[in-house]
Amino acid sequence: MNEKDILNEAGIKPTAARIMVLRTMLGSGRPLSMSEIADMMETVDKSVISRTLALFRDARLLHVIEDAGAARYEVCSCHGEHPDSDSHVHFHCECCGKTFCFEELQVPVLPLRDGFTAYSANHIIKGLCPDCAKKTSGASGKGKCFISLAKNNTEL
Repeated sequence: MNEKDILNEAGIKPTAARIMVLRTMLGSGRPLSMSEIADMMETVDKSVISRTLALFRDARLLHVIEDAGAARYEVCSCHGEHPDSDSHVHFHCECCGKTFCFEELQVPVLPLRDGFTAYSANHIIKGLCPDCAKKTSGASGKGKCFISLAKNNTEL
């Protein structure tokens, strides 16, 4: 299914900018922040990108991942009532800053106290992605990435 078909199926009129935003997001293969999308799409104004992301979210075409205070957007199949109901685990690399989807791992359902209703949950695992783990192993990569492990600051 191409971008035009995806937008039509979501009930969104396929304009050039919307097709470009969707193509950029699908092509990345991972959740992106608005600034990452804007960097990849130099010819599209940030206000157009922002409005497009809001439209996509309202149409349940994407969901938002809150990652250390920064919003990241991911194309999904949000079929629940809440726009962020596509609940799978994400992995955030603390070296390169990229966030990855682990669609095969669902966020665990936790029992809540009486009176509480959950609409969405973010489950983000933090560590090193395979590329950064390779770069930081051995003497040649030592010192290129700093992460905090447990209570100690550890240099990798």
